[in-house]
Amino acid sequence: MSGQGHQYIDGRHRPGTSGESHEVLNPATGEIVAHVDVASASDVHDAVVAAGRAHSEWSGATPGDRATALIALAAAMSDRAEEYAQVETAQAGKPIKLTREFDVPGAIDNVSFYSGAARNLEGRASGEYDSSHTSIVRRESVGVVGSIAPWNYPLQMAVWKVLPAIAAGNTIVLKPAEITPLTSVMLAEDCTRAGIPDGVVNVICGRGRVAGEALLAHPGVRMVSFTGSTPVGQRVMEIAAQTVKRVHLELGGKAPFLVFDDADLEAAIHGAVAGALINSGQDCTAATRAYIQRPLYDAFVSGVADLMAAVRLGDPTDPSTDQGPLVSRVQQASVAGYIDRARAAGARVLVGGRAPGGDLAAGAYYEPTLVVDAAQDSEIVQQELFGPVLVALPFDSDDEGLRLANDSPFGLAASAWTRDVLRSMRASREIAAGCVWINDHIPIVSEMPHGGFKASGFGKDMSQYSFDEYTQIKHVSIEISGVARKDWHRTIFGDR
Repeated sequence: MSGQGHQYIDGRHRPGTSGESHEVLNPATGEIVAHVDVASASDVHDAVVAAGRAHSEWSGATPGDRATALIALAAAMSDRAEEYAQVETAQAGKPIKLTREFDVPGAIDNVSFYSGAARNLEGRASGEYDSSHTSIVRRESVGVVGSIAPWNYPLQMAVWKVLPAIAAGNTIVLKPAEITPLTSVMLAEDCTRAGIPDGVVNVICGRGRVAGEALLAHPGVRMVSFTGSTPVGQRVMEIAAQTVKRVHLELGGKAPFLVFDDADLEAAIHGAVAGALINSGQDCTAATRAYIQRPLYDAFVSGVADLMAAVRLGDPTDPSTDQGPLVSRVQQASVAGYIDRARAAGARVLVGGRAPGGDLAAGAYYEPTLVVDAAQDSEIVQQELFGPVLVALPFDSDDEGLRLANDSPFGLAASAWTRDVLRSMRASREIAAGCVWINDHIPIVSEMPHGGFKASGFGKDMSQYSFDEYTQIKHVSIEISGVARKDWHRTIFGDR
């Protein structure tokens, strides 16, 4: 990466003006990956001004012109896909096979999707809804969007924020998480390489309490988009409300994994381990609460325990590594605290439940963990812990299983496992979540929406539906009769 400063404003690098710097650490080793200069509120203001200045030109570009630029962006990212993967692994601790096979290709595919979607932004066709007016519905950009992205998928979440916004004609100021900012800056560099005008995509690297809140409160920002925890999402809404900004939130999750007694047991076991451990469990859609109908419970728990024990922890740059570290020592301590308190409350840990020693002790690793005998109302069942932990609980009737699946403040994602079409349809209808997988857990595609119910937020990322978040609807009414004196005027003056 360039060493010219980690703010990317108006098409160029510049240093932050706070006078502070932040160390980006490799969570596998604790070594310093980069020193990042920290943005001040003044830097945020400059970025918003640049985005506002660029909005007129970019929003006025034809859909075809915007699509052409996004095609070029996908090509620019593809040209340095390996660099993206290496940097993402270094800053976030992700296994290189995850960044190479999921994070980076998924991000590029999302860019490619929006290069086509940009040309399909339509309002409703014109028509006459009374005798003297033609109505037209226009779909227009909102303006400057302020987006705050999380640390668990730095590149993918940056793309999810940036692409629908700019495809719809908005401009954007993105604040990545301060511990994982590097691939977001690379994305902004590639936007410039692709010919996207200066100021359309700006990145500020700063702290949430300073740069983040300055961005949320700035009067030049007309919409805010945030992905992160529910408590911080509540703070985002509070600040945005002061200037009546549009708000898009993708918040926490506690996904249920519902296994009925007719399920393919082997598929459910493999799906549970993969769904619980992807990205070291640092995924808001990760399988966290496995509810298993009692006839399959013992075999499911035994199978998951055996498969978890075989997962290979190690150096994330080694292509054979299955699970890397958590993103930081702080996150490692948080996950350990949940497990310690669960044990103290009477739950049993069948696999894992500790930070490994030996060569891995230098990193923020935590073993794949299976917990049983936890109470439904305990914090390990109810709260998002963001680590490689699966809690397994039995249920008896279908009604009970569905009730337990919905017994959570969250509603981002869920899965149901059954060979019965009626059970699968009932689960997809009754589980209160923005995504319900049947006989799988985790896969996403650019064409389909992602977003939650309840405390998991509102609004959609990805898909054509995301344009509902990043556009505003305008009704244009055109008088077509040519009559000067309308019948309705008599309600104000005169008689018929």
